[in-house]
Amino acid sequence: GVQTCALPILSPEAGKLYNAGNKLLKEGNYNGAIENYNNARAIEKDYRIFYQRGVAQKKTRNLEDAKNSFEESLKLNKDFYGSYNALGGVYFQMGDFTEAIKNFKKVLELTDKAKIEKKVKKNLSLAYAKLGNQALTDGNANKGIDYLTKAVEYSNYDAAYLSLAKIYSEIGEWDKSIAASKDALKYRSKISKGGPYYYMGVSYKGKGDTEKAIEMFNKAKTDKTYRKTAEYELSLLN
Repeated sequence: GVQTCALPILSPEAGKLYNAGNKLLKEGNYNGAIENYNNARAIEKDYRIFYQRGVAQKKTRNLEDAKNSFEESLKLNKDFYGSYNALGGVYFQMGDFTEAIKNFKKVLELTDKAKIEKKVKKNLSLAYAKLGNQALTDGNANKGIDYLTKAVEYSNYDAAYLSLAKIYSEIGEWDKSIAASKDALKYRSKISKGGPYYYMGVSYKGKGDTEKAIEMFNKAKTDKTYRKTAEYELSLLN
């Protein structure tokens, strides 16, 4: 027959404290909420109590405690994607992008809700981009490209395309740099236009297409971040 997944009911006493905690959490009284969840937890061990406590702890920027709460929640219900998602977010804030990725991927395994999938893929993209840029800073171009390519597979993240455009231009992969620059422009939300045009200029120059390079550097110099470098490149070409 059809499997119905009814949530187990909390005991009246624990339930009362849990609901009081939720009310305080909504009102922004995070410490009051945590206190209620702690009292509820003393009566009954339920994954939802730990999860909600973790949410409140995260709001107070107490990441280590939040992490522990979400982990406790998962010990009691290993299939609750909410805790994996929250844990991924905590690890991301802590700068542990590898662990963040691991937890976000677990969410994708456990949910088929399109809205959640889209959000989690965006977070995966951000985490892979962070790892990619770290690898590039450490001088590991191949690893950086791998991570950044994964980033744009999960979501069309403009800054990841820009990082790809830059590294490809530095290693002389002109066509790949131009393609990444075009994608950076196509999916642009936060970055300015100067970067993609600048790396296209570098790449067309590398390909020996001076006319196209000049056109791109002229577009790049309208962006104050890239103005000086673009003008310098133009002075070499004119």
